[in-house]
Amino acid sequence: MSDFDLTELLAERGAERYELHARHLNHQQPRMLRTIGFDKVYERAEGARLFDAEGNDYLDMLAGFGVMGIGRHHPVVRQALHDVLEAQLADLTRFDCPPLPGLLAERLLAHAPGMDRVYFGNSGTEAVETALKFARYATGRPRILYCDHAFHGLTTGSLSVNGEAAFRRGFDPLLPDTAVPLGDLDALERELKKGEVAGLIVEPIQGKGVHPAPPGYLAAARELLHRHGALLIVDEVQTGLGRTGDFFAYQHEEDVRPDLVCVAKALSGGYVPIGATMGKEWIFKKIYSSMDRVQVHSASFGANAQAMAAGLATLSVLENEDLTAKARRTGELLRDRLGALVGDYEMLHEVRGRGLMIGIEFGRPKSLKLRGRWTMLQAARRGLFAQMVVVPLLQRHRILTQVSGDELEVIKLTPPLVIGEPEADRFVRAFKEIMDEAHDGGGLMWEFGRNLIKQAAANR
Repeated sequence: MSDFDLTELLAERGAERYELHARHLNHQQPRMLRTIGFDKVYERAEGARLFDAEGNDYLDMLAGFGVMGIGRHHPVVRQALHDVLEAQLADLTRFDCPPLPGLLAERLLAHAPGMDRVYFGNSGTEAVETALKFARYATGRPRILYCDHAFHGLTTGSLSVNGEAAFRRGFDPLLPDTAVPLGDLDALERELKKGEVAGLIVEPIQGKGVHPAPPGYLAAARELLHRHGALLIVDEVQTGLGRTGDFFAYQHEEDVRPDLVCVAKALSGGYVPIGATMGKEWIFKKIYSSMDRVQVHSASFGANAQAMAAGLATLSVLENEDLTAKARRTGELLRDRLGALVGDYEMLHEVRGRGLMIGIEFGRPKSLKLRGRWTMLQAARRGLFAQMVVVPLLQRHRILTQVSGDELEVIKLTPPLVIGEPEADRFVRAFKEIMDEAHDGGGLMWEFGRNLIKQAAANR
């Protein structure tokens, strides 16, 4: 018997968490967290709440960037994982056809009419890589179009369709892909006429800044793409599985009918990494065209039993608890209450999104006093005002949120789909208190802003 005891190890060394990261992992992570006061020690989590050692609860409006879609440590997923471990299945033999991948594929495809087959990988970026490879092989063309400000992952292929220059810088040369503005059909058609385009990859709602595709854009883009022999790839890694109030965000409108769809994050149940690429029958049959090509695209840990069990349990929870409808209702409530505040605060410009994917955008105020403070922040670094809201939300109100991208004055809310009116009320009350202080032009919030300016200058 091994003398390994995980509980004992955490008790002995858990307090070293930030030092261990600084010494052995990404050393900038603990530095960044300490700078903005996010260096909390969370001891446990449940549903939409995190808890520290003193038992204080924190409202999680981030959900691990959307991974914790059904909340943290859902008992149905936990039981499924206990069951699959107890079963001691003959997993990953690579020379059999286990039942769980087929069952999960069947259940996932039932939510995506028009999709025929599934490839299972281990993450969202793998799901995107799969879609890029499949589109290029199926069409025989090398070039993929993507949208400005898009985010599709950080491995080399997905980085090639990443619309954020800061992520791409220094990693060239990437794949021969081309950016087009989201919603601009003329720009899309100009690129298609140049030829060699395999497809367009697009988020129905861009994660960076929370920008929904314009009404009718996805369907019109599909028509243009098909006319030119190219494919529509929809990235639902963050928007899928009920987050936007539809099971998939592209289903918000009729007649979109994508050729490939990328899924990940929430499908994991928050436990086991998983990615899925759904696609048309003819695409899969072209990729896997003979027995010689049976392993032409595969992953060592793809479709493992634990991931499949977590995925099946997650879909069961989404269906049985009607979380897609709940996300729609709670999202509308939250957007309505936040949107009603736009006229009350000069720096609050817009509240947008769909379901429980919400963007709160700030902008330049009109009054002279506030405009001067705003200009001071912008001169130091764009995005500092949004950070000035995010930090007191956590430090004073114990609400975890994020700024939606580097140098953006947008806060993004992607809470677990299990939240309801009490959590929405808690967030709105805290947000109003912080905005009242910002509007008055004084207090701890602006003092924090001055400290952020000093830190930004030090990091240049």
